[in-house]
Amino acid sequence: MTLTASCHCGATQIELPALPTSIKSCNCTFCHRSGAVWGYYDPAEVKIISAAHDAIYSPSGMNHHHFCSQCGGNTHGSSPDWASTYNNDGTLKPGMAGGVPEKRTAAVNLRMIIDLDLDTVEIVKVDGRTSW
Repeated sequence: MTLTASCHCGATQIELPALPTSIKSCNCTFCHRSGAVWGYYDPAEVKIISAAHDAIYSPSGMNHHHFCSQCGGNTHGSSPDWASTYNNDGTLKPGMAGGVPEKRTAAVNLRMIIDLDLDTVEIVKVDGRTSW
């Protein structure tokens, strides 16, 4: 079942193969303010259909937060694949050395999928405020 996420004005449209297996709500200052609920995908699974007014906020250069410069919708992002190295509470997974993972992951704000009822999916809360 293909899903389409789009910003409010429709300038950014993203095609997804299905609901992700990993859905997270983070309380870091960025996610808290934007209200995003993130679905994580391998970057090869995410197809950007259109991004006419795409803008990127990336203060450190590590995480790339995409938003529509026309309507302000926080649509998607790209970041190191933290889940490959760290647990949800910020502790290292067994056998991992720590640091910034080389592998990247694609995140899509699932609130941008109009017909998705977030009350029907399991959302894992991540403590990004104190663990990043």
